[in-house]
Amino acid sequence: MLHNYIHWCRLPLFTNPQIRSSLPPPHKSNVQLHFNFNFMAGGVSLRKKAAGKRSNHFKPQQQQQQPTMHTSSNSPFRTRKTLILVSVLSAVAVIVLSWNTWSSFRSDAVVSAQIYSIEVVNEFPHDPAAFTQGLLYGGNDTLLESTGLNGRSSVREVDLQTGKVKILQNMEYEYFGEGLTLLGKRLYQVTWLRNTGFIYDRYNLTKVKTFTHGMKDGWGLATDGKILFGSDGSSSLYHLNPRTMKAMKEHVVKYKGHEVHNLNELEYINNEVWANIWQSDCIARISPVDGSVIGWVLLPELRAELLSAGHKIDVLNGIAWDEDKKRLFVTGKLWPKLYEIKLQPLRKPLQAPVERLCLTPPAHF
Repeated sequence: MLHNYIHWCRLPLFTNPQIRSSLPPPHKSNVQLHFNFNFMAGGVSLRKKAAGKRSNHFKPQQQQQQPTMHTSSNSPFRTRKTLILVSVLSAVAVIVLSWNTWSSFRSDAVVSAQIYSIEVVNEFPHDPAAFTQGLLYGGNDTLLESTGLNGRSSVREVDLQTGKVKILQNMEYEYFGEGLTLLGKRLYQVTWLRNTGFIYDRYNLTKVKTFTHGMKDGWGLATDGKILFGSDGSSSLYHLNPRTMKAMKEHVVKYKGHEVHNLNELEYINNEVWANIWQSDCIARISPVDGSVIGWVLLPELRAELLSAGHKIDVLNGIAWDEDKKRLFVTGKLWPKLYEIKLQPLRKPLQAPVERLCLTPPAHF
């Protein structure tokens, strides 16, 4: 029964006819999500501020009173005090106006995230039976991959050029493999619908430890070489202590005020966390500092091409980064190909807003 449930919920897209098809120097955005499947846009709330009123009434007899006489020695002193006060107030006004102008400019910059399309540089064979859940570059033209599905989950080392599996570590039937990352000489893997994860030896994939983690579920993992970043299929990006696997910090990922749900496979690239968005053809580039989306990568053509060729594939999932050669690889669940890609700034208008292309309703399992 669990197996049937899995195949309906999170498994291949082609089994669920209602799942939709859609397709750096970035700016940070400080961005709740209200979905309108015809069109979605962020609203602006305007507040009116009542103007204060001054009294225009005064007693006539006050105008007829003779002014108090002052000595000539006091007049220059009062004049100087007045001039100093006016100067100080003017300086404060200039500072306030300058700050407001800068803040306004900065706010305008914050809402814009760079959007990229892709150029395919190379295509490589990929196991079409691999339900890819975690992917990373292992050096020397090898990939390390975690696959899912109960009874078919594994951790494997794969030859980049041929797609052949060099080392395979199958998982017990009860576990559904998910995100994978490499920290030092240890591979960390999480599993779906369980608070359980595993640590493997990098070179022979022998399991060396089992752990529990501080996320609500296990979907994606990445590392900056010091801490781990994790996702649980929600809009949360976790900072995890690799020694305890407890959450040290949690950011809600947002774009223009909308929560970005369904964060899936993760990769750490140039001080950013890149995330596949489940049920979309989009990769979000996220600031690990505050969770804001600072860029989008749109890849609808890859899945569309495979579908048009008759391949029964699932969603885009899997990002790997070769730091030394600056190569970027992507693939998907049950995809027969793995692609090396380069990013190209988008130069033509989008057919729909990014919110509609990349933001998907929250998943519930």
